[in-house]
Amino acid sequence: MPAAEHPSICHQAPGSQEMVVQGAGCASCVAKIETALKQVPGVSQAEMNFPLRTVTIVGHASAESLLEAVAAAGYSGQMVSTENPSDALAEQEQSEAVYYRQLLRNTGIALGVGVPLMIYGLAGGAMTVHTGGERLAWLAVGLLTLAVMLFSGRHFYVGAWQSLTHHSANMDTLIALGTGTAWAYSMVVVLAPAALPDMARHVYFEATTMIIGLINLGLALEVKARGRTSMAIKRLLGLQAKTARVVRGKEELDIAIERVVLGDVVRVRPGEKIPVDGEVVEGTTAVDESMLTGEPMPVMKAPGSEVVAGTLNKNGTLLLKATRVGKDTALAQIIGMVKRAQNSKPPIGRLADVIAGVFVPSIMIIAVVAALAWLNFGPEPALAFAMVSATTVLIIACPCALGLATPMSVMVGVGKAAEAGVLIRNGEALQSAAKITAMVLDKTGTITEGKPLVTDVVVAGHWPREQVLQLAATLESGSEHPLALAIVESAHAEGLEPRQLSDFQALTGRGVQAQVDGQPLLFGNEALMHEQGVELGNWQQQAQALAAEAKTPMYLAVAGQLAAIIAVADPIKADSVAAIHRLQEQGIRVVMLTGDNRATAQAVAAKVGISEFFAEVLPAQKNAKVAELQAAGETVGMTGDGINDAPALALANVGFAIGTGTDVAIESADVILMRGSLHGLADAIAVSKATLGNIKQNLWGAFIYNAAGVPIAAGLLYPLFGILLSPVIAGGAMALSSLTVVSNANRLRLFKARAGIEERAS
Repeated sequence: MPAAEHPSICHQAPGSQEMVVQGAGCASCVAKIETALKQVPGVSQAEMNFPLRTVTIVGHASAESLLEAVAAAGYSGQMVSTENPSDALAEQEQSEAVYYRQLLRNTGIALGVGVPLMIYGLAGGAMTVHTGGERLAWLAVGLLTLAVMLFSGRHFYVGAWQSLTHHSANMDTLIALGTGTAWAYSMVVVLAPAALPDMARHVYFEATTMIIGLINLGLALEVKARGRTSMAIKRLLGLQAKTARVVRGKEELDIAIERVVLGDVVRVRPGEKIPVDGEVVEGTTAVDESMLTGEPMPVMKAPGSEVVAGTLNKNGTLLLKATRVGKDTALAQIIGMVKRAQNSKPPIGRLADVIAGVFVPSIMIIAVVAALAWLNFGPEPALAFAMVSATTVLIIACPCALGLATPMSVMVGVGKAAEAGVLIRNGEALQSAAKITAMVLDKTGTITEGKPLVTDVVVAGHWPREQVLQLAATLESGSEHPLALAIVESAHAEGLEPRQLSDFQALTGRGVQAQVDGQPLLFGNEALMHEQGVELGNWQQQAQALAAEAKTPMYLAVAGQLAAIIAVADPIKADSVAAIHRLQEQGIRVVMLTGDNRATAQAVAAKVGISEFFAEVLPAQKNAKVAELQAAGETVGMTGDGINDAPALALANVGFAIGTGTDVAIESADVILMRGSLHGLADAIAVSKATLGNIKQNLWGAFIYNAAGVPIAAGLLYPLFGILLSPVIAGGAMALSSLTVVSNANRLRLFKARAGIEERAS
């Protein structure tokens, strides 16, 4: 089983800590928080997931120093336990639920004041101050509006003040300036109406309360919607068993999963989840591993087999010895990898962060310029128009949608890939996979099973088949070559045990020789037979025919006479042809690399439909071939499973490791295919393209919204059509833009890669 055999599939980052941050309002806050944490001694990496308001910190800094750094940047933080991901997620969900209720309460109070005021104005009620009675009435409304600002909008003003004290600006700054300006202007109208011309004595208390109410409503809807993006993590956590039945002495005890220790013997009954990673010591069963690998067919397990926590025992009772528990299980590490990938930023996301970092100060400048333009060139009441335009610019330009555009899509995309058995390590790989133009495939263990099998035993003369296979297995029992192992296993499967041999000698590049029962035996290639004077006759043609079928023929000679030809082949995976065809359908150039001989490589390439292949390639040459394709302008994906593939995997634009491969290959890759199928490549690329497309939709929507909204808010349409945007409409539009981005990202949850069960089975 891939994950169990190779725990480094999802190797945990050393010294990883997690923090929930309160007070982050937009993408500029993300950059500030990450920068503050990276400056703490001992921190090597800090990545914030803006939609979830969580930060993952890698390093060995103390929790106190991390919290102090966040506080110094103007935010408050709380460390989250990483020992138990389920508890951490539960804590986070509880915190989000409390925040959601607070936002709904704030919304209700603000709109409860703002909506009646707006209806009054729309119904023709006087929103001006001319008489003493109007002054008293509007003074009462002004004080009520102040109460709304302090109760429902307090977090905006606190956030703005903290940003100001740290010489920066964020979304809260824009909201606080916009609503504060509207309220202050209105209070001047109420307290000193004589200081303003008659036509400028308009109050905007309804704008202040409605903006606070609408933005709180938008944040509440965003919290509700973004909760769905963490469904992948929730599903993975849901795979974890809560208890385990441990055999200790003569007793069997049901204990909490956290109390299981290494070496414990655990009983798993039919229909139960396997609670820990372990090795089967007793029993046979079929295990459903589809929750982790996406592979629908159950896998048979017997004593000596590895099993993984979270998979489902179908029909037999197992006793297994715990080899990894708690956060060291493959499932826990997979959850950690998915969370880290969801936190990471693809290049397109980092561009959005840079823009957002300068966006808020730029909008403040635009608001001032718009106000000055109205004061100097606008009609009367110029002061009122200046205040309205500046407030509207500040409110409509809040960059919430821009900050959410990338991380929301990344969260959903990485989660969708994980559900398909594809683990994406970082956001950069998620973006780059969509641009792949050439896919390099290693042959052995990638296109093929990677486990050679005896396919043909062609006897010469009077030799019985069982006898020649037994003699070949006897000779190869002293060799560690993969082909030798295939022959020994084949003989063992037929109940043929090796005989006694002597004078064994390995002949490099040719084969082996030894004595069995006093008879000299040779087993190897054609060169060995010619060297020892063994006559092959027409049997050479038979061997060549086998070689043309991607099989490796070997000759067995006894006492100088040919006894048999035994052919060994590495069978092509059942779905490799269909998976490669899917890649080619997407316009991807598929290239096969192998260290095997040209005849075998040509036969395999022909069977799977690859026209471009390179045989007898050394590890260093694989690296060079990837570099050669990149130099030709290709964006290269490299897929392999062996140590010799590691340099090429690291050099490629995106490295894909087969989950059943070696630890070194897996550690060198950007994407891990948990099941051995190459359909995972097409699935990963399909998810990548869908995610990148979704990010672009979000970014374009956010950019176009701000690009179009800010000039209109500043009053561009007034000279032409007499239209001046209301601050209330700006507040609603700003909240709606964030909700649109979140909803669009959640559309990805409906995306399905084309590799269905039927296609994999073809």
